[in-house]
Amino acid sequence: MTETNPSIETKLKNTIRTVPDFPQPGINFFDITTLLADAEGFALACQAMADPYREQHIDLVVGAESRGFIFGAAVARELDVGFIPVRKPGKLPAQTIVEEYELEYGTDKLEMHADAIQKGQRILMVDDLLATGGTMQAACRMVETLGGVIVGISFLIELTFLPGRAKLAKYDLHCLLAYDSE
Repeated sequence: MTETNPSIETKLKNTIRTVPDFPQPGINFFDITTLLADAEGFALACQAMADPYREQHIDLVVGAESRGFIFGAAVARELDVGFIPVRKPGKLPAQTIVEEYELEYGTDKLEMHADAIQKGQRILMVDDLLATGGTMQAACRMVETLGGVIVGISFLIELTFLPGRAKLAKYDLHCLLAYDSE
């Protein structure tokens, strides 16, 4: 994991609103919409998410629906590379590959175009939040199924009290902000 500059961390955390008792009592929701509305904060976050990978010869950035689209596309622009979306089933128009993953209560699926990644391409995975790690783990499996090489994973926020990091232990993880409790 790459360390974040404390002043950047403070600036970014100051742009994120904490909403208590959402979506249920006892949960603090870290609302990034206030970060997205702050042009300087959003730019700083995207730059900092891209920085550890600027010299890594990234070919493409992959991000999952929906907030992974926001940060993934912006980080791709920072790195001057293309962006590949990972979507919920039935949203992509061409042939897809599908990956099922575990939720707290059940399963879900993600899809990616079957021709989105060529064998050997160097991929940076991007999302806004690392919680349980299930969505990112599924997205990584799709990339690897297509022959992509995952150089790293960049998250805006990590909820360190949840087990996401363990599911992604084989990858280089870069998390800008850590929240240690709900």
